[in-house]
Amino acid sequence: MNAWIFLAIAITLEVAGTFLLKLSNGFEKWEWGLASIACYSACFWALPPAMKILPVGIVYAIWSGVGIVAASLIGLFAFDERLGAIQFVFIAMILIGAVGLNLSVQNG
Repeated sequence: MNAWIFLAIAITLEVAGTFLLKLSNGFEKWEWGLASIACYSACFWALPPAMKILPVGIVYAIWSGVGIVAASLIGLFAFDERLGAIQFVFIAMILIGAVGLNLSVQNG
């Protein structure tokens, strides 16, 4: 399987884990907390195959950058959290950086 597919799976699982962690309300709702732990655990099984092929710095930058953007959007739409204009600018800069890194990698 392509390294980028493993990276996409890892990002999806990490974002799902973060979403479920929010739903757990500080682990007061332990079912959501356990589901969050399961997603994070699965994420760390999907990440190493991407790191075998792609540079670790690129993988980590894209994984964390796209995760930040996705978590911010989930907070905005699912939890009605508010962001200021400058926060949107900086989140956009993170996304631009992640896309730029993705476009700059030749192998994988």
